[in-house]
Amino acid sequence: MSAAPTADSARASLEALRTEIAKAVVGQDPAVTGLVVALLCRGHVLLEGVPGVAKTLLVRTLAASLQLETKRVQFTPDLMPGDITGSLIYDARTAEFSFQAGPVFTNLLLADEINRTPPKTQASLLEAMEERQVTVDGTPRPLPEPFLVAATQNPVEYEGTYPLPEAQLDRFLLKLVLPLPSRETEIDVLTRHAEGFTPRDLDSAGIRPVAGPADLDAARAAVAKTSVSPDITAYIVDICRATRESPSLALGVSPRGATALLATARAWAWLTGRDYVTPDDVKALALPTLRHRIQLRPEAEMEGTTPDSVITSVLAHVPVPR
Repeated sequence: MSAAPTADSARASLEALRTEIAKAVVGQDPAVTGLVVALLCRGHVLLEGVPGVAKTLLVRTLAASLQLETKRVQFTPDLMPGDITGSLIYDARTAEFSFQAGPVFTNLLLADEINRTPPKTQASLLEAMEERQVTVDGTPRPLPEPFLVAATQNPVEYEGTYPLPEAQLDRFLLKLVLPLPSRETEIDVLTRHAEGFTPRDLDSAGIRPVAGPADLDAARAAVAKTSVSPDITAYIVDICRATRESPSLALGVSPRGATALLATARAWAWLTGRDYVTPDDVKALALPTLRHRIQLRPEAEMEGTTPDSVITSVLAHVPVPR
């Protein structure tokens, strides 16, 4: 029986994820880091990008590199809540109803194009994301551990979509934007395909498990011990309060958003090899943690203001603790 991983060995294993995922996914290091941070914080991730930037491939490769079970649900307008959570099925042999688990009973659920399904079905994920359980016919059923929802959405195609309500957006720890690749990165992608790489066969790319649930447990325990000074706590609060006073915003960051920023900055500090949080850690995670928790005023949106530009401005004006 192998020894339980230490904090240092767990960090090394999670760092090895970057190298492993890079065998299949090129040029999306910030998204890879974001997914690891979310796993450390037991949070969920919203991946936004145009079709073809490897959102699905990224999640599948992460699951393969982490020895995690993964399932994919293609969200469509006719998808029902029971198609995700599971439902009671009548068994004629026993004349009883039995529960048939849905795809949400997995470690890593890929909710593809989540904004293509109606609010009722979107809401079926809320309990799973927040309580880590599913209640069917009054009986709560716990989900596996670890459990992470990675949802994707297309930022440019709005016909036939149902925008996620603020309550559901707030349940996502991070919103990661996957950009189009640079010219050099795109050449690298095409070269790999010319040499025989196929996204549907990760084994041929040499993807192997480099970390597992035990490493995540050890890492989470170490993150929980990462110290946060009162100055850093106040800095996070000041950032979030500044968004509520911004003239460009109809809705600022809630206290839940402040606790999320504390958690992600803590995880990032530990990943980079420190046992304390600095202002730079907070700044590094502010955009992905907060961009989906604010709402622009219509007039600001018409002027070309973006959530990222508002947060960047706030970070530039809020005094940084010495």
